[in-house]
Amino acid sequence: MGGGYDDAFSVKGCFAVEQREWIPRSVDISVPSMARTYDFLLGGAHNFAVDRELAAHVQRVMPDARSAARVNRAFLGRVVRFMIGRGVRQFLDIGSGIPTVANVHEVAQGEDPRCRVVYVDKDPVAVAHSELMLADNDHATVVHADMRDPESILDDPRTRALLDFDQPIGLLLLMMLHWLPDEADPWRLMARYRDALPPGSHLAITHVTADHQERPLAEVTDLIKRSRSVDQLTERPHDRVLALFGDFELVEPGLVGCAQWRPTGPGDISDAPEMNMVIYGGVARKP
Repeated sequence: MGGGYDDAFSVKGCFAVEQREWIPRSVDISVPSMARTYDFLLGGAHNFAVDRELAAHVQRVMPDARSAARVNRAFLGRVVRFMIGRGVRQFLDIGSGIPTVANVHEVAQGEDPRCRVVYVDKDPVAVAHSELMLADNDHATVVHADMRDPESILDDPRTRALLDFDQPIGLLLLMMLHWLPDEADPWRLMARYRDALPPGSHLAITHVTADHQERPLAEVTDLIKRSRSVDQLTERPHDRVLALFGDFELVEPGLVGCAQWRPTGPGDISDAPEMNMVIYGGVARKP
């Protein structure tokens, strides 16, 4: 990738101009955040130079990375509408990221204003912006927590105030579980979340895979590692991603490239065929 890569992540001269009142003091803007990098790929404005530099390097390796981000975002909208069609009126979105167009509450409450949504993220920038966005919304809130600590999410007073755990819940973990290494045992973690859901609940997962893009994904993984981000990518094959759903009943068409999960129009599919398969997506129901 050239010797200029490491220079792109030096603090000197890159970030001082970006300090603003809205940036939480705990945020270290000398290293990239994957939430902010994803925000940039989606065309958002809540990111810093270091995030844009990482995105630029990713795009050199994978020129259609923006398209993959867009396809994942379109999947979110279809999944929320699907769940509403199956009677779900409350959602728990873990790893919700920085607010952008077509958030879960916008999609859900556009279908039924009674829908309730709890967002969860560990990134303080994502949480700060979510709090601003939801200030006047009594049916949605945000919890600052890490997905690796399910009790801090499930037992949070804000979660319990909005979600009724005796009624079906839509649990979303989109583009999240590939940030957990195998040693963190994401399968055990997901078992805890599945156990907490009442019957009739639905679980949606998207997860990066190298099944169809082995070399570019290896390069992207190396780029993220060298960026010194706390988030490190662990791509997984189909069977390992499928296991995250446990004994839930997978909804047709199963675990597929997320663009292939019930597309409704051209906007749901990338013009770059390989980007339709770089992220697996699926939905399953708890019997």
